[in-house]
Amino acid sequence: MAITTAMCNTFKRDILKGLHDLTSDTIKIALIDATHTGTYNASTTAYATITSNSDEISNTGSGGNAYSAGGVTLDNGTVSLDSGTAICDFDDETITNATISADGALIYNTTIASSDDAIAVLDFSGTKTSTNGDFAIQFPAAAAATAVIRIA
Repeated sequence: MAITTAMCNTFKRDILKGLHDLTSDTIKIALIDATHTGTYNASTTAYATITSNSDEISNTGSGGNAYSAGGVTLDNGTVSLDSGTAICDFDDETITNATISADGALIYNTTIASSDDAIAVLDFSGTKTSTNGDFAIQFPAAAAATAVIRIA
């Protein structure tokens, strides 16, 4: 099935309701397996969609940076403006000693009432892998044209 990079429609609605605080809520990123069967795009509403399709990568890695069901907590959410565009950035994350094959990811909020509200779907434009090594999640520059979450 398909993965399309998009800000989720429910996130756009919920941000206007004041339900998300990307600087203090617990925001996670869940990796979508290369063998996924679901479709992920702007219509994706929750992390539960990945689990109901059994599309999250298997638990892998070791130590404090292992990947487990539910994904990786994103650190240091920073919200700012760049030329009139609201942007959000997070620290890069690394899963160590991991064997992973992922085609995309879902960023979601675990703090608000439903505890799994989708924020954004990311298509990796192909399968990204690591074999008994580091799997790095690197966010693009925090700028109006490149930030992973941006509202123009």
